[in-house]
Amino acid sequence: MAMLEEQLIVLKKTFDKYAGKDGDKGSLSKAELADLFHEEIPEMAGDKKQLDQFFASLDGDKDGTVSFPEFVQFAATLMLLYNAF
Repeated sequence: MAMLEEQLIVLKKTFDKYAGKDGDKGSLSKAELADLFHEEIPEMAGDKKQLDQFFASLDGDKDGTVSFPEFVQFAATLMLLYNAF
């Protein structure tokens, strides 16, 4: 399997690992996103206010959840930030 394909699978598996704990496997709730941050990228977890603001910025359609496409946009932005340093 090609490296890019492997990384895409990891991205989807990471989303799936945290999504659905609240019953909806197609999205991340605020609590699920907090769990993901605390476990996967703790340096970005921040405090509750920061997480609330970040969640609001990820929830593009303002439905109260972060869908997989919204999560992918976040991952792409994160990659660009890491590449900038």
